[in-house]
Amino acid sequence: MAELPANSAGVEVERPPPTRVRVMLPLPLPEALDYLPPDGATPPKPGSFARVGLGSRRLIGVVWEEGGGELPPERLKPVIDILPTPPLRPEMRRFVERVAAYTLTPPGMVLRMAMSVEEALLPRPPRRVCAMTAAGRAVLDDAAADPKLTAARRRVLQALRDEGACSAAELARRAGCGAGVVRGLIAAGHISEEFVSGEPAPEPIPDWRSDGPALSADQAAAAQRLVERVREGGFSVTVLDGVTGSGKTETYFAAIAAAFAAGRQVLVLLPEIALGAQWLDRFRRRFGAAPAEWHSDVSHSARRDTWRAVAEGRARIVVGARSALFLPFAELGLIIVDEEHDASYKQEDGVCYQARDMAVLRASIAEIPIVLVSATPSLETVVNVSRNRYQRVHLPRRHAEASLPKIDLVDMRRERIEAARFLSPPLVAALGETLAAGEQALLFLNRRGYAPLTLCRACGHRFQCPNCTAWLVEHRFTARLICHHCGYAAAVPALCPECMTAGTLVPCGPGVERLQEEVAARFPQARVALMVSDLLLGPRAAAELAEGMVAHRYDVLIGTQIVAKGHHFPMLTLVGVVDADLGLVGGDLRATERTYQLLQQVAGRAGRAERPGRVLIQTYMPEQAVMRALAAGDRDRFLAAEAEARRAAGLPPFGRLAALIVSAADAEAADFAARALARAAPQLPGIAVLGPAPAPLAILRGRHRRRFLVKADRGTNLQAALRDWLGRVRVTGSVRVQADIDPYSFL
Repeated sequence: MAELPANSAGVEVERPPPTRVRVMLPLPLPEALDYLPPDGATPPKPGSFARVGLGSRRLIGVVWEEGGGELPPERLKPVIDILPTPPLRPEMRRFVERVAAYTLTPPGMVLRMAMSVEEALLPRPPRRVCAMTAAGRAVLDDAAADPKLTAARRRVLQALRDEGACSAAELARRAGCGAGVVRGLIAAGHISEEFVSGEPAPEPIPDWRSDGPALSADQAAAAQRLVERVREGGFSVTVLDGVTGSGKTETYFAAIAAAFAAGRQVLVLLPEIALGAQWLDRFRRRFGAAPAEWHSDVSHSARRDTWRAVAEGRARIVVGARSALFLPFAELGLIIVDEEHDASYKQEDGVCYQARDMAVLRASIAEIPIVLVSATPSLETVVNVSRNRYQRVHLPRRHAEASLPKIDLVDMRRERIEAARFLSPPLVAALGETLAAGEQALLFLNRRGYAPLTLCRACGHRFQCPNCTAWLVEHRFTARLICHHCGYAAAVPALCPECMTAGTLVPCGPGVERLQEEVAARFPQARVALMVSDLLLGPRAAAELAEGMVAHRYDVLIGTQIVAKGHHFPMLTLVGVVDADLGLVGGDLRATERTYQLLQQVAGRAGRAERPGRVLIQTYMPEQAVMRALAAGDRDRFLAAEAEARRAAGLPPFGRLAALIVSAADAEAADFAARALARAAPQLPGIAVLGPAPAPLAILRGRHRRRFLVKADRGTNLQAALRDWLGRVRVTGSVRVQADIDPYSFL
């Protein structure tokens, strides 16, 4: 409690109520605004959600602090009202301020992420939900009772049974089907709709006392150390570093159980929605209840319920994507960042932040433990372990005595491959042997669609996105040309639009769809499935595909990076990497590290049960360090060499980087603003400014882009230098300048 002020006689006197408060609004404003307390009401406490007027608008913001500026009271508006919502806790407000300061973003824009569902701040209106009828339960138990019970209808009923009542739209999303399937079940009397009011039913409480699977000696020792961190409390960072298939998830489940036992909430971050399918199933089996989910595929009403349940402490665990980091937890006690090395934790639009690093920041502010989990930790994490900033817990062996797969390189310079074919003879032979043995194979190619480029062989015309400097990717299954940067799509034309010739359009290079075509031609009896984000309509669709692999309904799985981690397929014994060099092109400073991580993760899908696995990596650069490290299984030597190269160049984590991206609707405006920034660039020791130069994607979503790269010594206050630089240049019109601290993408 704050001390009361004393008068001249030293007697404590009651402090007068504040005459004004500062309210932070979810807008790109540099600071909170001053308001008077509500008419005739007690001044609101900091953290309260308040409705205020701004010009002619009514907005909801957060009372940030008492007191204010020097504006006379007659120029201030009173707070309209205080909402009956749990206040934003002090550590969350501090987290918003720290993220804003680090990323050079107005704090209101960070606050917007913390109050992203405005309906959660208001009383819930009545809503219509679906519930299963007795007839629905009957046909789910006995499919023969209804011959019209298709696979999609069964998924809907199963989702309703397993996850409870919800709206028709949410039910269709859960089941990975169209709304028409749900309406058909309603018409058939298997589902009923009814209006309900008030808050939804209480969140199911996970049973932390339930026994999980038996842990190996390595797992038990690692789990004990994680549990100790939770019981001790306070801030700590522990890296759970285990080889693929070592049982890291079950190990950190022990720490989650300890947090539940202490009455605390848990946040688990996953990099991919598709990864959640098998994870959620494991969690249900271990704790007997489903966690709350938070990601882009969750419906708006479900997000509203989750936000409110988190703020009120009813949701004991949330598993989600990076944005879940900004949920207003009432009693957060543990953060888990699974696959901490994954590049998708970096947000590159709006507020540019690295969720792994900001999760560490949030844990430090809340004074709670955080666990970073990976089979291939990022170099930043490895260096923090070496500096004793993070603790390390190691799982060196696979669970249940499974062995790591043997990795062989296929030198594509020596292989003779037929035209328009992309599988080398050694990989084709290995596929034949695997299928003959009744086992499964995975072919990995990190390129969606059928072909990355389509051109006309008559005139050479190449199909390029009209909004971006990027080629259009052909998707043969949908007969569309798609830009994977802005989403532009067009039908594949019958004629070349340049020379109007028919039958001259040819695909160049392979995508996963073209790979599927080749496998089908070579092995017509093989059952082939594609696992790519374009074809998976949410976590349930990913779960169904994963279940199909486990049940051996497929022989060959072909996929992009979403197959590389988190999946356990006992009969999968062969992994073939079709274009291992793909990630090494371009100027990304983390290219070799990312390539190693991705290929090591995808290799780890092979031989996870009693049958041994093997991996064939097709490469045109077998002498490259990353390829040699993969073949030798020598991760530590690779990381040491990578660290030494970065240290010599002064690059992260041994130096600092920031990017400034100037964009405008026309090229002249972008160039003008870039030249103005160049003239004002800081001339400080320890800082070098490179650029401006056209970005590799010089046009993105119709905007022309110019790029600066700022390189600084590790001890330099980079944010202060950038803040001063940007403050000396005024941009107008359509020009935008975005700062990206610690950039991950250089496009």
